[in-house]
Amino acid sequence: MIRDILVSLVSGTVFGAGLALGGMTDPARVRGFLDLFGAWDPTLAFVMGGAVLVMALAWLIQKRMQRPLFAEGFSLPDRRDITPRLVGGSALFGIGWGIAGLCPGPGFASFAIEPASAAIFVAAMLGGMLLVRLVEGN
Repeated sequence: MIRDILVSLVSGTVFGAGLALGGMTDPARVRGFLDLFGAWDPTLAFVMGGAVLVMALAWLIQKRMQRPLFAEGFSLPDRRDITPRLVGGSALFGIGWGIAGLCPGPGFASFAIEPASAAIFVAAMLGGMLLVRLVEGN
């Protein structure tokens, strides 16, 4: 239990620090990256490229492991996981990301940089999540 909490805390801290250092917590930079036909800012392409390289390495390592270090087994997606609900949710995520310039990870990481703005974003995000639960009856 304590090991799980510590692993989660360290993982979340490293992830949040990477988002902050990469500029993902700056809504203006994110919107600049998404503005392909205006004042496009390509810097986040390097952040995403770095993430893809790290993930490619992780997939190679995962294939050689029998089980994860801190879990009983791997929980990997497959092609059956792509549903209309997932596609719709992904579209809503992208629209929200483009409007706000933040997504959940950078939104929480922004608490360390701009707490007031982050609080507004996180409150709206949590409200949207609650609304979906209420509408779907989960």
